[in-house]
Amino acid sequence: MTANQVALWYLVASICFILALKGLSHPETARRGNYFGMAGMAVAVLTTIAIVAKGRLDLILLAMVIGGMIGAFVARRVEMTQMPELVAAMHSLVGLAAVLIAFSAVNNPTAFGVADPLPTGNKLELFIGTFVGAITFSGSIIAFGKLAGLGKNFRLFSSAPVTYAGQHAVNLVLALVMVGFGAAFFMAEGKDWTSFLIMTAIAFLLGVLIIIPIGGADMPVVISMLNSYSGWAAAGIGFSLNNTLLIIAGSLVGSSGAILSCVMCRAMNRSFISVILGGFGAAEGAAPAGTGQKSVRSGSADDAAFLLSNAESVVIVPGYGLAVARAQHAVAEITEKLIAKGVNVRYAIHPVAGRMPGHMNVLLAEAEVPYDQVFEMDDINSDLTNTDVVLVLGANDVVNPLAYEKGSQIYGMPILDVHKARTVLVNKRSMAVGYAGLDNPLFYMDKTMMVFGDAKKVVEDMVKAL
Repeated sequence: MTANQVALWYLVASICFILALKGLSHPETARRGNYFGMAGMAVAVLTTIAIVAKGRLDLILLAMVIGGMIGAFVARRVEMTQMPELVAAMHSLVGLAAVLIAFSAVNNPTAFGVADPLPTGNKLELFIGTFVGAITFSGSIIAFGKLAGLGKNFRLFSSAPVTYAGQHAVNLVLALVMVGFGAAFFMAEGKDWTSFLIMTAIAFLLGVLIIIPIGGADMPVVISMLNSYSGWAAAGIGFSLNNTLLIIAGSLVGSSGAILSCVMCRAMNRSFISVILGGFGAAEGAAPAGTGQKSVRSGSADDAAFLLSNAESVVIVPGYGLAVARAQHAVAEITEKLIAKGVNVRYAIHPVAGRMPGHMNVLLAEAEVPYDQVFEMDDINSDLTNTDVVLVLGANDVVNPLAYEKGSQIYGMPILDVHKARTVLVNKRSMAVGYAGLDNPLFYMDKTMMVFGDAKKVVEDMVKAL
């Protein structure tokens, strides 16, 4: 395959990736976006195989078969509730791939079409790609552990922030030392493996130290941030290898991840820098003092069904509890029954509901909920005052009125104003607090009725009552 043909097919793959991002920007076009993404990756893989057809193609195909089998196995077994940690795990593999490619390029530059000894420009690009990839790998492993609830076995994976005295100073010193060894590798005439290895080791350590002080409340931002890191790592390696596809694809992932991180921070009223340096967040289920003295009004699924069937307008707010219970299909069924009774039913989605961006949208799409019933927070908030009943399923922090109280940890965070509705039904397993570790005054309001239990079981009981 000629250089012009390679450039042409890589351009086709890049266009497919751009169209994939465009499609994924809206639920209605997300499926088409996935098709474009798969097509682009297929073109990229086939073009790369054609480039190395005269080499050890057998080893490449063997690696692809093994990787494909592992991917298929994981895809079949993973639950929707495990998608956030799966995404973190995939990010770690991208970062590790960047590091391994960089090591290979330093060891044998000519195999990648790079001059030996390495030009200074290539050294700089390899240095950047390596440390970003290493931080992405180890940071994603920590994020995976936090999201998978492995903190019971290993404290570094705790959903609560892991902090110690002088943490930021230690991180700063390590970052400076890492840059110092990177500069030594950059300026060395030959292959300075010592500086390169030490720089990489420190980068792996920094990835751990940067993520452990970030609590569960900020994990959605961490996921999108690591997504951005993995893209920039790939782009950096692409510059070193003069691979236009890696540069374009990596830049697309890096920039889209950075934009998403900023959007998430605005949605959570966080400073992006403060999150990176160690955001707040308490372990889920740690109830603050004093909540036991408050009283709540609780009811049964039958009581909730009666209120829903007698309402003219109902808004359903899904949260992580819905995902854990796999209740999306039951919710779709109760929606159909309410609509058949003449009730106007809509869904309200907070940008950070669940543990990753778009988590609730994916669940509702899986249950084939019509897109015209699903509304983003900004589109529906103004109408909640005129809503008869709001049904909150497993959501907590995103509906917490403390966001309007100065001094609160979530002050200023945009929330769904469900407390303004005429009646509020809240389904939770218990009165445990959410990721932010804060009690929710919504649960104690006179207009609120708590319905305790597994979301799927409760909603199914509501369906029977209807």
